Amino acid sequence: MTADVLHSSEIEGEQLNRDSVRSSIARHLGVSMPFPKVGDHYTEGVVQVAVDAVRNCKEPLSKERLCDWHAALFPTGRSGMYHITVADWRQGEEPMQVVSGPMGKERVHYEAPPSEAVPGEMERFIQWFNGDQSARHLLKAAVAHLWFVVIHPFDDGNGRLTRTLTDMLIARSNSDRVLCYSVSSEILNNRKEYYAMLEQASCGGLDITNWIVWFLQRIDAAIAVSEQGLHHVLGKTEYWSRHTDMAFNERQRKMINRLFDGFEGPLTSSKWAKICHCSPDTALRDIADLIEKGILNKAPSGGRSTHYVLQQ
Repeated sequence: MTADVLHSSEIEGEQLNRDSVRSSIARHLGVSMPFPKVGDHYTEGVVQVAVDAVRNCKEPLSKERLCDWHAALFPTGRSGMYHITVADWRQGEEPMQVVSGPMGKERVHYEAPPSEAVPGEMERFIQWFNGDQSARHLLKAAVAHLWFVVIHPFDDGNGRLTRTLTDMLIARSNSDRVLCYSVSSEILNNRKEYYAMLEQASCGGLDITNWIVWFLQRIDAAIAVSEQGLHHVLGKTEYWSRHTDMAFNERQRKMINRLFDGFEGPLTSSKWAKICHCSPDTALRDIADLIEKGILNKAPSGGRSTHYVLQQ
């Protein structure tokens, strides 16, 4: 969920603090954190929307619920320096266009239905979204994703709410109502292709097969990434369980975990001292102790290139 919130916001150009997002999610899920970090109102709003969509995924969608989400995303009533309509369908200038490119060379990717058509379009969308719970949720997520983007019901935040609805349907596909993988992360990694596929599907008639295939491929890739992460976590847990009888000081535990999580470059005694804020002699004693315990090995290169690797 942390990755999903961060990357969904990043797609829109918003950079959130990972620790703040993670702490906020943990608090809303009732998970204790050793060093909780308080986020700003915007981060709290984004997290509240994400948690509500996943934990209450079986609850029906409604205009009120969508507007509550929208209000949480824009607590100041502004998008950047501009006032927008918050917690209601858009009522702005016509036409509503998705545009890119510098001034004078703009390219219109898509033109949404006029504002006066939005209430009726959203009524049909919500009725469909809440209907036929026996439908395959992942296929429904692909259709809902595209359909919501096409309607573009709000002045701003449509992309984030689209991905929220996607997560809601993905969570419905899991009996325990959890988000096991992040589609937003895959969309971020393929952002240019994502917008191209949306443009093609929204302007190319009623056949959306290519969009659905592309969307399901992103889910497949997201699942693979999640499995890799889970394999890493389980491997790390199993590693520590094998060494429960060994005594490690706080510095040693910190560095072993850093090595497991992908240490950048070779581990040297000078890096150890810098990261752990200790003297070079203390770093060497820590390392020698781990070598004696069979936790670290000295790499074959010696002299000034001496470095150490984790014994798996």
